[in-house]
Amino acid sequence: MKVMIRKDSKGALSAYVPKKDLEEPIISMVQPGMWGGLVTLGNGWQLDLPAMPEGTSLPITVEARRIAGDAD
Repeated sequence: MKVMIRKDSKGALSAYVPKKDLEEPIISMVQPGMWGGLVTLGNGWQLDLPAMPEGTSLPITVEARRIAGDAD
């Protein structure tokens, strides 16, 4: 699924899923740099993000895979 990752002015990361019209904060990351690992959203969804170079500029839209979380 397409997911837009962005950072607000305070440095907090969030994920927006246009197809679901869902925006949630990213509350935890398996990888320190976020890319190439699992992130957990505020609603409990876990997304597997693609590997990207460290320092990738945000906002960016990526193809992510939903691993776990509540049903739609």
